[in-house]
Amino acid sequence: MSAPDRILKSDYMHFAKTGSQARYNLATSGVADCTLADLDLSLHDLALHGPNPYGFPPLTEVVAERFAVDPACVVMVGGGCSFANHLALAALVAPGDEVLVEDPTYEILQSTLGYLQARQVPVLRRPEARWALEPDAFADRMSPKTRLVVLTNLHNPTSALEDHATIQAVADRAAGVGAQVLVDEVYMELMFQDGVAHTAFREDGNIIVTSSLTKAYGLSGIRCGWILAPRPLAERMRQLNNLFGSLPPHISERMGVVAFRRLPALRDRATARVDANRASYRALLAEHPRLEQVVFDQGTTVFPRLLGADVDTLFRQLTASAETSFVPGRFFGRPEHLRIGLGGDVAMTRTGMERLATALDAL
Repeated sequence: MSAPDRILKSDYMHFAKTGSQARYNLATSGVADCTLADLDLSLHDLALHGPNPYGFPPLTEVVAERFAVDPACVVMVGGGCSFANHLALAALVAPGDEVLVEDPTYEILQSTLGYLQARQVPVLRRPEARWALEPDAFADRMSPKTRLVVLTNLHNPTSALEDHATIQAVADRAAGVGAQVLVDEVYMELMFQDGVAHTAFREDGNIIVTSSLTKAYGLSGIRCGWILAPRPLAERMRQLNNLFGSLPPHISERMGVVAFRRLPALRDRATARVDANRASYRALLAEHPRLEQVVFDQGTTVFPRLLGADVDTLFRQLTASAETSFVPGRFFGRPEHLRIGLGGDVAMTRTGMERLATALDAL
């Protein structure tokens, strides 16, 4: 059986770059950008060049220490979690391979798998199950041809949280057919309120994890992303990266080291914004009769279903007349839904929610 036609674009990323900007931007899933002052760095912290043949050792070591893993299992990629996902998938998937993908999920994961010409098999996350990961649903879709299972935790777009036992249950079923599991954990970062980082990755297991500092801390500009993988696979990924980015920008790596020192303060900054915005959402939109939804106590996004109206029409009206944007659910395979971000400036986000509520009232 031949491989699927290769996909050479991401419709969602094109929208994010060119179609989502508005004065009141509810389309962004990450925390509002921080500043150099928030990092409290000095010129002594920075250098344009330094030893980083396969990642800057101090940055690799701080990630390894944080997750209590062998530094040999850490692949520092540059390019944030987006490129971490690309590199991991490229190392795990060959054209024609069968890959189980949660549905809905982050579009760029699907687009990357399409670029790699994988055969994607969707496995539903059901709204009636509060978007929970259901291991039996994955077991039912697995076959001897399955090579990989792709998940997000927190779930993008809904912010549903899975415990590691549930993810391990999926991994155990995958191991039964010789498959591996990739988990994008980028939104987990804001869950580490006790300062202790938790991950589904185990050095001797079949789970590979990707993450970064981009979404949770407002640090998208330094593109600090990483992969946690078993040692032989991690080395394979480092060698494969020689065909891609080769070397991350060294000044960004040094800024990443500074950022890890500042994580408690950056987390407090981010949590204050997300908590305030979630409270505004609960007050303004959580009970709106036009929206059917689950609002979780964690995460930077909500994913309501719009009742009795067209999402794309609402988007066009809202951006044109109210300077407010969100992400239409069609980018997640759910055209009746919309994704709303909770990580923006507090005053801006509340105004955007008020304008969205007014537009919903008028439907």
